[in-house]
Amino acid sequence: MATQFKRTLTAIAITSSLVGVSYAQDSTSVEPDERIEITATRTNQQVSAIPATVTVIDGEELRQQLAVADSLSDVLGNLAPSFSPSRQKLSSAGETLRGRDPLYLIDGVPQSNPLRNGSRAAYTIDPLMIERVEIIHGASAIQGMGASGGIINIITKSATEGAVHEVTAGLSAPTSEVGDGLSYRTGYLFRGASGDWSVVTGVQLRSTGMYVDGNGDFIGTDVTQGDTQDSESYDVFAKIKRDIARGESVELMVNHFNMEGNGDYSPVAGDREAGIPTIAVEQASEGDPATNKVTTAQMTYLNADVLGAALNWQLFLQDFYALYGGGRFGVFQDPALGENLFDQSRNDSRKYGSRFTLNWNDVADSPVDVTAGLDYLNDTTFQELAQTGRKWVPETTFNNWAPFAQARYQQGALTLSGGLRYEYGQLEVDDFTTLGGYNSTFVKGGEPSFNELLPNVGAVYAFNQEWRAFVSYSEGFSMPDVGRVLRGISTPNQEIDSFLDLQPVIADNQEIGIEYRAQALQVSLSYFRSDSDLGARLQADADGIFSVLRERTEIDGYELAATYSPSSNTSFGLNYADTDGEFDSDGDQQVDTQLGGRNIAPRRLNLHWEQQWNGWVSSRLQWNQLFDRDIYTGAAAINNFDGYNTLDLQVSFETMDYGLFSVGVENLLDEFYLSYYAQTAGSNTSNFAGRGRTLSLNWQYSF
Repeated sequence: MATQFKRTLTAIAITSSLVGVSYAQDSTSVEPDERIEITATRTNQQVSAIPATVTVIDGEELRQQLAVADSLSDVLGNLAPSFSPSRQKLSSAGETLRGRDPLYLIDGVPQSNPLRNGSRAAYTIDPLMIERVEIIHGASAIQGMGASGGIINIITKSATEGAVHEVTAGLSAPTSEVGDGLSYRTGYLFRGASGDWSVVTGVQLRSTGMYVDGNGDFIGTDVTQGDTQDSESYDVFAKIKRDIARGESVELMVNHFNMEGNGDYSPVAGDREAGIPTIAVEQASEGDPATNKVTTAQMTYLNADVLGAALNWQLFLQDFYALYGGGRFGVFQDPALGENLFDQSRNDSRKYGSRFTLNWNDVADSPVDVTAGLDYLNDTTFQELAQTGRKWVPETTFNNWAPFAQARYQQGALTLSGGLRYEYGQLEVDDFTTLGGYNSTFVKGGEPSFNELLPNVGAVYAFNQEWRAFVSYSEGFSMPDVGRVLRGISTPNQEIDSFLDLQPVIADNQEIGIEYRAQALQVSLSYFRSDSDLGARLQADADGIFSVLRERTEIDGYELAATYSPSSNTSFGLNYADTDGEFDSDGDQQVDTQLGGRNIAPRRLNLHWEQQWNGWVSSRLQWNQLFDRDIYTGAAAINNFDGYNTLDLQVSFETMDYGLFSVGVENLLDEFYLSYYAQTAGSNTSNFAGRGRTLSLNWQYSF
């Protein structure tokens, strides 16, 4: 059936990577001629003409969620249930979108590091600097490498006319342990525009205490992958724009984010079989605390009339440094350096590139829009053992060129869209020798290359002003964590040029959906399927060190979203996602084993009630239910997940003279639960519980 569905889609048109829009919350109707620019799609188009699913989280929703949540990952899980439950750690490993890794962007600059995916891309900017978040569900190639699960595009704050100063402050603590659990934050943001210039600058400081579970115990610190608790962070942000002429401007954005653990606590391993969580005790951890240091910069030139098109040319760079905790793992041992050796790893990744896009609307006075462009990316990455200076992953450079072209035809109730993107990529790896734990194997370097032509197809039909249906097919590609592949080579006489495991992952995403949008009620339902002939599944050894297995994978699922607003002061919402996936465990090209919790999120239902009580008091009550999930190999269950539910409350008080105050309570009922990742993919040392009841007080003042 999947093959027939794919053929039907391909026959519709030569297609585009344009995607559809749904709102995390929306209490107003959407007119058919309304236009909204979803930056992640690189085009400007009508909401009613977009043939797939996008979730837009606006600034108000971010503010509401961050009053009770601790990170962007928490926000994504609460508002987009096909995103895996947050691990509540510095690591985002296992936090997938529709069962695959998403590509994180800040203003279009890639944050993900697919050459050596250290799973830190969700922690490269402070939420204070974010204006909105765009989530494209499903594989897409429109932004290049890494979006096999979708795109999470973070849009930074923009300037406002005049001058606005914004001061924020807040504190939070678990209700059962205020002292060591106390966290506080403060920030300042300036936004202003005058004449041809606009400026946004800001700084945010955070000190995060310990987390406490529903039993009143300190949650275990993740000293290997890194933790957000017991940490300090700061973010410095600046964006400057100059209008050169009518329709012509240049903009520069720079953001520097730094988070570093204090290292004051150490974990005490739990017992997964007995359901005993890993807890933390006040004892300095061995080695240097985990750290994230990330600088992101981009310069964008806009011109509304170049060859009759609107030009958007972006130059960007990102410098990424991540230090991980350590251990006395077997792969770290080397007799030449002593016995029982302790070491820890760090990832370094440097990217720069260019995105050149031209948009023509109503070509030759016809109902056809055309987008074309050329992207370039240079990514140089390596992984080092920080205590001994040994290279765990050799320096690897990836050069990628990608021309693309798209078209959209809209006539009456029918919209067809089509496009192609050609990817040419080349890896450059010098000769290297693996660590002693991999038999000190010599590997001959090389420069393997690949090229792929990635089509996208979509069609939308509007039955009337309220009802529309869409169908789409798109392809995305990513690299199979090249670093993990290279560092794990232990068989002699391997050559990079002929190593199959370095071939890219091509994910096919098929989707069909229907939407109803009226004044009070809005409902959307979609079914998706994602296949890869040569996937990249992670498997851990006894030490928790991961290797990459190249296997066929098939993933499918449903997403449902609905909001009902009986009045302008009241809104009820529902989000539901059910995802399942299998992989080929025996190499016969037939999937036979369920994907585990490292890939697939559980069935999840999010409900919320928002109420504007009067002109200055509003509230949001949200309930998250994660359902039980059993993971099978044949007839035998290899993993069981006991579901759980949490209830969160946020209340805001807006005053005329003293600013906006908000009170948030996460896990209002103080539910004790072991996280989804801990139950399905963790070990005794990472059997972490989720946060118990946590109270937050926040203040925002503008002048």
